[in-house]
Amino acid sequence: MSCSAAAMISALWLAAAPAGAAPAASPPAVVSAEPLFADIVRRAGALKAEVEAFKGTADPIPAAFKAKVGELADLDMQGHRSLAERGLDGDLKCILRGIAEDLPLKLKALDEAKTPQDRDSAVADMGYLLNDNVEVITAPPQAPV
Repeated sequence: MSCSAAAMISALWLAAAPAGAAPAASPPAVVSAEPLFADIVRRAGALKAEVEAFKGTADPIPAAFKAKVGELADLDMQGHRSLAERGLDGDLKCILRGIAEDLPLKLKALDEAKTPQDRDSAVADMGYLLNDNVEVITAPPQAPV
């Protein structure tokens, strides 16, 4: 029998053999209980309540609020880096980076809003982003598809 015929028979035999069990996928990481991520959730929730108080007012945005938003953005980026260092390549890592980059932009829009409608819109946008910050961390992890 020639080598090519033997190779063909071997390939057919292997193709007909039952496939081995697929390797079990590792369960997705649950990070919401980790101190860093729990702190992000706590801070974002508190800031969401604070930002709602700016609705319908023309009061200047307090420096303390701005500082807290900056700290939260830093923590979100820290969470992004933590997940990246662990090799967890999922949506949460990317979303945290996006939120870290968007928080200063939403804060600027809130601070520079000139009309009541602009202010209310900026409050709503900041509130949505802060709410997203909580929900993406506390949502049950999804297995990769």
